[in-house]
Amino acid sequence: MNYMVSDVETASIPAGEMHEFGVAHSDQPVASILRAQVFTRLLEADSDAYMSARQVEQVMDAVPQHMFILEPDGTLSFINRAAREYLGSIATITPTERLRSIIHLEDVDELLSAYHDAMTHGISVEAEARVRSKNGQYRWFLHQLLPLHDENGQIVRWCGTRIDIEDLKGSKEQTQQENLALREEIAAMAMFEEIVGTSPRLQAVLARVTKVAHTESTVLITGETGTGKELIARAIHKHSNRANRPFVSVNCAAIPRDLITSELFGHEKGAFTGALQRRVGRFELAEGGTLFLDEIGELPAETQVALLRVLQEREFQRVGSNQTIRANVRVIVATHRDLPAAIEAGTFRADLYYRINVFPLEVPALRDRKEDIRLLVEYFIDRYAHKTGKRIRNIEKRSLDRLQSYPWPGNIRELQNVIERSVILCDSENFSVDDSWLSIAQRSSRPLAQEMTSQEKELIEAALAECKGRVSGPAGAAAKLGMPPSTLDSKIRALKIDKRRFYTN
Repeated sequence: MNYMVSDVETASIPAGEMHEFGVAHSDQPVASILRAQVFTRLLEADSDAYMSARQVEQVMDAVPQHMFILEPDGTLSFINRAAREYLGSIATITPTERLRSIIHLEDVDELLSAYHDAMTHGISVEAEARVRSKNGQYRWFLHQLLPLHDENGQIVRWCGTRIDIEDLKGSKEQTQQENLALREEIAAMAMFEEIVGTSPRLQAVLARVTKVAHTESTVLITGETGTGKELIARAIHKHSNRANRPFVSVNCAAIPRDLITSELFGHEKGAFTGALQRRVGRFELAEGGTLFLDEIGELPAETQVALLRVLQEREFQRVGSNQTIRANVRVIVATHRDLPAAIEAGTFRADLYYRINVFPLEVPALRDRKEDIRLLVEYFIDRYAHKTGKRIRNIEKRSLDRLQSYPWPGNIRELQNVIERSVILCDSENFSVDDSWLSIAQRSSRPLAQEMTSQEKELIEAALAECKGRVSGPAGAAAKLGMPPSTLDSKIRALKIDKRRFYTN
């Protein structure tokens, strides 16, 4: 369809509605809705059909999408009813300021750039951006800016549209969330094809896995970092009656404390600042399957309460909603922390601990199953040699002895990294390991976490001794250590320090 321009009758509209980009006007009636010219010959079949400015306004007002007309200098000539009702009254300001007042901060620069490209090069553009309504809520819109030409091909005006795509974006977001669990599961499954090891300690754990897998009991998996707790959780799921349903994994320590509740249970649009869409939580994604909560000891207190309710009542509510959702999910949790000590320190709920500690499983540290090290080394060599296209036939005896005598504070994860690095650097059929990679942890036979705890205990005891057992006050140990007295009290209880022995008369 070809558009041409013709003189039309004049009409007045309020100054507050005359700016899409906010060019100032006086209080006098505007000379014309579309200035001197407007759309003509809207239908090619009737070249003599000319429409008045009032008719054009009525047509555009009947359109449910937002529409507006801009002059070549960016002045808003007309904005239709749908846009006026959505935006409400907007103060007369400059074009850029107006856009910045209605477009979401994260989207406005991209939209301004698109409009600039259109007007600079005389082209049509599209961009997605959130627009603020008169009640302060944002919705997603598809923005389009189209040039209007006269009979000589000159751009005389711009037509802008905004199409509401909020529901489409919300549906897309939900689909992405539902696919997230599958992508994570595929990625994690690629980490190990099987549990490797024949040691008595490991076989005892696997025997218990076989027994608990076909039940619906909540399992608490404990063990040091890197021992393969998630692998054990996946083995339970794989051998359970839920094996054909999702396995959803959440690392509670990797999610900000103020977002973990939303991550687990989802949230409604507008539930909090930044909640622009409804979000499906991990419990809903795991429906019918298994939810694995790693590092459960890091959950904040309010999330512990919500989790306790799910385990007791089998139901939950999204953040910002009062609608109850039933949860058909088996929960498996894991931690490397001493939860009884955390209970004593007041950082973990005792009732939640007893609810999750139905069937405990402790995964042994790698130094406690040294007979499995050779099997794991061969397994990882085969895996990474295949990935890198290398042919490795032999393992240097000296390197194998070093690997078997090393305490492995990082457990299987550390072993895996050392083997991968060594395979990458291997230039022959003989596999060897650089001794320097295994020297750091030899300084202490204790795990890194245990070593750090011991150092922390020594520092607190030294401060208590210097402050004669006093915790609070300007002369107390808390001030000396630079922490709140309540925090220091919690650490003293967790580390089982008897501060009374530092008292003096």
